[in-house]
Amino acid sequence: MTYDRWGTESGRFAGADRAGGTGPVLAALDLGTNNCRLLVARPATDSFQVIDAFSRIVRLGERLSATGELGGGAMDRAVEALHVCAAKLRRRMVTHFRGVATEACRRAGNGAAFIARVACETGITIEVIAPEEEARLALVGCAPLLDCAIPHAILFDIGGGSTEIIWLGCEDGTWTIADSLSLGCGVVSFAERFGGDRIPAGAYEAMVSHVLDLLAPFEARHGIAARVASGAVQMLGTSGTVTTLVGVRMQLPRYQRSLVDGAWLRRDEVIGASRELAEMDWAGRAAHPCIGPARADLVVAGCAILEAICRLWPVGTLRVADRGLREGIILGLMRAAQAANSGTSAA
Repeated sequence: MTYDRWGTESGRFAGADRAGGTGPVLAALDLGTNNCRLLVARPATDSFQVIDAFSRIVRLGERLSATGELGGGAMDRAVEALHVCAAKLRRRMVTHFRGVATEACRRAGNGAAFIARVACETGITIEVIAPEEEARLALVGCAPLLDCAIPHAILFDIGGGSTEIIWLGCEDGTWTIADSLSLGCGVVSFAERFGGDRIPAGAYEAMVSHVLDLLAPFEARHGIAARVASGAVQMLGTSGTVTTLVGVRMQLPRYQRSLVDGAWLRRDEVIGASRELAEMDWAGRAAHPCIGPARADLVVAGCAILEAICRLWPVGTLRVADRGLREGIILGLMRAAQAANSGTSAA
């Protein structure tokens, strides 16, 4: 059995403040190529109640595509953010925890060494998950926004280092993964390759074409476009790209999750807003309150990936989710806690 630095069983944390109430306190951590995100919640009647959260852009995958390894500065930024997460886990007296890392740590030659450093310096145990597990967790977190009256769905997540495409089917009210694809391109890797200031039309189209080429075998395998034409496919996007586009379209003075999560974007709005952002320079995008300087060099790369998806599969409207891996983890931890209390298996 392994233990964390607080002397409790691995995945469980001791602290001083449960923010009121009793029962399990659940926490999910998602360390991605661009962001470090933490969600702390309590089980509620229908789902869960968030009691704490944290998100910081750390750019762990900075220059990974060029070097094949995580850089020293990137790892330092991530560890600094994880120290903040560790303090929250202690303070909230988290009883059930799962931390995952995705594409950057999957690809990096020193990914395992970095995960060991994190455990040593912060006490947080993080597992590097496969793309299939990433897809499963995204589905668990996003399923409430899907409509089983439409039998198929494309769920996608445009990340920093990869883009996950998940082909779903619904039977008897339950969504299942028919297939998934992890594209080795994301907003960080594309921005490093094509630039993050004013993007020439040729560079933008090169990004779109590259993604279309990567998607072609997946389309050939499943014939999704024909199902789209018959109205049998819905599309749900979970990523900073789609949530940013909703904020831009709504002209929000600041980002508001309650207005964005579950919102809809028409295909023409996606393409129009994407082209408009591509024509701006870095300063113009940074000035937008729903983009800001931390994402101003990345958002156009995400728009190009999104446009490729919408061009190949022209579903009329796209639903937007400001939820995903962390929510999927929290729901899994809830089931585990309930199973432990009842003495049954969480499977």
